[in-house]
Amino acid sequence: MPETDIRPTVVALLCDSNFKYRRDTKTWSHIDGRPFTKEEQAAAWSATRYEFEEFAGQHTRYMEYLRTLEEAPDALQRFLAPFMEQLTSKTLGNAVELMSEDERAELERLLGLMAEVPRPFTAYTF
Repeated sequence: MPETDIRPTVVALLCDSNFKYRRDTKTWSHIDGRPFTKEEQAAAWSATRYEFEEFAGQHTRYMEYLRTLEEAPDALQRFLAPFMEQLTSKTLGNAVELMSEDERAELERLLGLMAEVPRPFTAYTF
């Protein structure tokens, strides 16, 4: 295997690891607390730098996703503020009437983020 090849199964295993060494099994654990099997631990130890970099990139994207969800209420307030300033009767319906098609799409995106239940970190999802 060339050093730059990335094994998706190893990356998925890294994404499902909490990297906490268990003295009782001499392995890492899955996110749900199950200890790695000996085979899984061997695969994790064999991970290349490129596989760890792939894992790190996916984890970074996941953290950005969580931050986006967390910031959605404030982003919605900032987005709506200029529309509300123009209105005498400050309702969402009235604000929507002032919006362009692109602005309505952004409103829908922000509202969707606020309603979304955060997804768990899973390999090749983010």
